[in-house]
Amino acid sequence: MSKGKILVAGGTGYIGSHTVVDLLENGFEVVSADNYHNSKASVLDGIEAITGVRVVNHTVDLADPIATAQLFEKHAFDGAIHFAAYKSVGESVDRPLAYYRNNLNSLLNVIDGLRRQKKGNLVFSSSCSVYGNADELPVTENTPRKQAESPYARTKQMGEDILYDVCAKHPEFAAVLLRYFNPAGAHPSGKIGEDAANTASNLVPVITEVGAGKREKLTVFGNDYDTRDGSCVRDYIHVSDLAHAHTLALEYLMSGRQTENPALFNLGIGEGLTVLEAINAFEKVSGKSLNYEIGPRRPGDVVAVYADRSKATELLGWEPKYGVEDIMRTAWAWEEKR
Repeated sequence: MSKGKILVAGGTGYIGSHTVVDLLENGFEVVSADNYHNSKASVLDGIEAITGVRVVNHTVDLADPIATAQLFEKHAFDGAIHFAAYKSVGESVDRPLAYYRNNLNSLLNVIDGLRRQKKGNLVFSSSCSVYGNADELPVTENTPRKQAESPYARTKQMGEDILYDVCAKHPEFAAVLLRYFNPAGAHPSGKIGEDAANTASNLVPVITEVGAGKREKLTVFGNDYDTRDGSCVRDYIHVSDLAHAHTLALEYLMSGRQTENPALFNLGIGEGLTVLEAINAFEKVSGKSLNYEIGPRRPGDVVAVYADRSKATELLGWEPKYGVEDIMRTAWAWEEKR
């Protein structure tokens, strides 16, 4: 007996594919929608190998209102998870209009589709980047949002604001905002991982590609920040832990337990790790010495951000299972078999 049919917008992407697996393993029926802008169809084979289920993916540009409306005409959804966003901080600085068009229009169209079906239960993929350069660490859900450091971060702030306004006007439309910290790693089975169609820009896949000889070297963007070793501090969360949080958030919405709308949760391990410490963790689990250099600061980067996750633990029952060495170990195992 299915717990419900869920649209995963961006379901063949990195986080989306791991969330599809977790939803299936927890009794949901899943329909994916993804135009493969930054993913590959082969991930569907990996999902099937893990779960035994061949998930249907509709090749739809969710920023297109007509195509999205046609998707909702084909399926009656009980809820949706919105991952369908461009995500590169640096690229967003260079291509701000593309980020606004895609990230906001795809969200608006999914909201419209759910509302036409008189459904809510939307989980929105937000980001710790909405906090900007926070004054206090770790950040909690009550930490004020600061000036966005990039167009990408601003699209996440604006996406949240859209949902606050929609839920205020239409309280029957239930939503959760999940502010991720830094997803990394790969499924423990080794059958899916980060396999972007575009060149990787996140730290962990860049580290593993350098380790595998697919890149000559890694550039550490800045070593003069006010941190313990001068490099930026981030909170790395294993992608399978992050995926399970989406399943728990949907169950939270569908059970009617939420006491605020939208409900807001930080998702991170709760520990800050510098870029240089992440490199050291990789070298420890892989036994390889990484070729890296120190470069200038990168536009759009915040100095340090990591999470207080106690609210997600208390209300969703979410507990991360994997640590930083697990992240590096699974990411490296995935890289070696690609």
